Amino acid sequence: MEHSCPFLRGAWWLCCPICAMSNRTLLTEFILQGFSDAPRLRGPFFALFLCLFVAALGGNLLIVAAIASSPRLHTPMYFFLVNLSVLDVTCACTVVPKLLDILLAERRSISYGGCMAQMYFLSWSVAGEVLLFTAMAYDRYVAICRPLRYGSLMSPRVCAALAGAVWGISVLGAGVNTCLMTRLSFCGPNVIDHFFCEIPPVLVLSCSSTLVNDIMAVMADIFFAMLNFLLTVVSYGFIISTILKIRTAEGKQRAFSTCSSHLTAVTLYYSTIIYTYLSPGSSYSPGMGKVMAVLYSTVSPTLNPLIYSLKNKEVKAALRKLPEFDPC
Repeated sequence: MEHSCPFLRGAWWLCCPICAMSNRTLLTEFILQGFSDAPRLRGPFFALFLCLFVAALGGNLLIVAAIASSPRLHTPMYFFLVNLSVLDVTCACTVVPKLLDILLAERRSISYGGCMAQMYFLSWSVAGEVLLFTAMAYDRYVAICRPLRYGSLMSPRVCAALAGAVWGISVLGAGVNTCLMTRLSFCGPNVIDHFFCEIPPVLVLSCSSTLVNDIMAVMADIFFAMLNFLLTVVSYGFIISTILKIRTAEGKQRAFSTCSSHLTAVTLYYSTIIYTYLSPGSSYSPGMGKVMAVLYSTVSPTLNPLIYSLKNKEVKAALRKLPEFDPC
């Protein structure tokens, strides 16, 4: 394989000048070690991940259908929720099908191009979700702390700009990190101690210097994880402070119910992402990395539709109306 960006032959729009700098011969494929080597566990694991995958796809698609079909839900909060569902589907579809293939047919090999593509779309969806959580936190801040200006501060134009920034920045960030991976040489072992291609376990296989990759990974961690986490925490600090000033218990409960679902989803997601992407290089633990990857790539996309719908009367009402629509 002599092309510096082999996985871009059918996706030229992902290429960047960094890729053109590389003119190295790379491995043609990697071997994914998988989630477990115990044969007796393959069947239960396959059934578990298949159920999670179906639930993630079904739940998120139902959320999108319910919001799209209900005019009452055409608000900024639900607009961002649709974007979150799309990113959840992207993340699950990037990771789980190959994992099921490994568990069922033991096809552990993945081409170099397939590995880079999987890494790109996973990084894209992860970065997009982190940015989207910040936008959703800002929406809840405006709704609770600046309710009289909500219409102007969260106008359709502002929502479109926020969504555009989320998608644009996540696409760019994932593209840069993936292109930097194509500059590396892989001339030794090609066994990835993971069940999909992720930056930390692939970096340890490189036989060339990963200094630039490590620096960019730290910069990405600071921006995507730490900065956005800080912004989300600050937003909820103002939200909680405002809720505590509400005099009636009913008012406090109503205000808190509008942001409790988002706070739950954010806590679950950040607890896994921060560990995974703040542990690059030699400090990366493959075993714990797999556990955390399962949580954010399969469990989180499955739970998000439940988190946002179980306590939401409007979403549940829209979901109950879906069977009344004629699919034709």
